[in-house]
Amino acid sequence: MSTFRPPESYEELIKLIHDRYDDMSKSYQKIALFLTQNPNDVAVLSVNAIGQKCGIHASSFVRYAQSLGYRGFKDMQSVFQRRLSTAAPGFDARVKALETELGGIKEGDMGFLADLVARDVASLQDLLTDVEAVDLARATGLMEKADTIYLLGQLRSAPVVELLRYVLTMLGKRTVLLDAGGGLATHMAKVIRPSDLLFVVSFRFYATEVVNTAEETARRGVPIVAITDSTLSPFAKLAQVLFSVPEHEYTFSRSLAAPMCLAQALCVALAARVQKDNEAPRIPVVTTP
Repeated sequence: MSTFRPPESYEELIKLIHDRYDDMSKSYQKIALFLTQNPNDVAVLSVNAIGQKCGIHASSFVRYAQSLGYRGFKDMQSVFQRRLSTAAPGFDARVKALETELGGIKEGDMGFLADLVARDVASLQDLLTDVEAVDLARATGLMEKADTIYLLGQLRSAPVVELLRYVLTMLGKRTVLLDAGGGLATHMAKVIRPSDLLFVVSFRFYATEVVNTAEETARRGVPIVAITDSTLSPFAKLAQVLFSVPEHEYTFSRSLAAPMCLAQALCVALAARVQKDNEAPRIPVVTTP
């Protein structure tokens, strides 16, 4: 058991988890991801229930807490409980409330639709709570400044970068999609300059080619904006601006509603900056009196 003073605040605990993440075992990394993505669940559930949700034995959570300096899991859990006293309702609580508003779980195919709608609305509410205005402004500024925006996303992230390519092209922004077709993505990425921008979208399980391309591009001083699922993802240390959109369940029906909405918001913010006609703008500009 560690002898140093364990973190007393939630912010200190999360920082410690981030600092140690790369040196953790695979099981401890999985625990770290769960703790950072589901703080409200950690505050209210028993260690056995958390272990079942995470797919890791409860004893591993106890040992993980001890590795961070706590006497046991309950001591670490108290940090999450203090945070919960001032936090918004968690994802699962929002889903249950929305299911009630929608008239309860329906049967058959409509049941699938109702469940997905409730989860999408909850994820969008979380997005509005979690995204910082300063990050939106920084990302939009990088997009505006870039000579060319290179887009990188594979597997289930592909629809998000396809949307970005369409909207950015319509805005007249020079845009290149690093398409995996033909095995050329990594070769195309080698021409990205520090005056350009790499925009990455990637979620677990992160495509190896996407991670490798982002790492190589970052080493050459190219700025990166990333939409991913965790502040512990491989892109956390590479990106100038990181948007973390947690995926609370790794199921077949994981939704892209929140990352799609975020991508659209960035494009609208960029459009408001680059529009030419200030007298009759296409995108309304909100100003303070």
